[in-house]
Amino acid sequence: MRNVVDFLTGNLILNLSILAWAMAQIIKFVITLITKGKLDWRHILSSGGMPSSHSAFVCACAAAMGYMYGWASPVFTVAAVVAIVVMYDASNVRRAAGEQAKILNYIMEHWTEMKPALFGKELKEFLGHTPFQVLMGGLLGIGVGLLGAWLWS
Repeated sequence: MRNVVDFLTGNLILNLSILAWAMAQIIKFVITLITKGKLDWRHILSSGGMPSSHSAFVCACAAAMGYMYGWASPVFTVAAVVAIVVMYDASNVRRAAGEQAKILNYIMEHWTEMKPALFGKELKEFLGHTPFQVLMGGLLGIGVGLLGAWLWS
């Protein structure tokens, strides 16, 4: 157990990535509180929305690695490639899946024959991000990664 605690407390890049993710989730929660005027605790851990916490997480990791190990290092290259894949997935693949879920939910709602037996619960529609949400999450992550690496490395 001591090794796990040492790993978690001594791993700056992991800690900065988690911090960027947590900040994005808190921002998402606050935006929902302001725009909808109600507390929606689901946004603390949910995917989708503004800003992208996945983008913040991977960009903090990549930025901290670039700062600490060099922008031409293999570890930064791998982290940057993974960040690009995650951000592409968030703004394209997952967003398309959310749009498909909206259509399927509409079909399920208007198809009365055997609906309860055939379908369980509604599909989650809020899966992906707009490119702007991904950009904002990425910028948040880069800021946290660079600032944290500069302050603590």
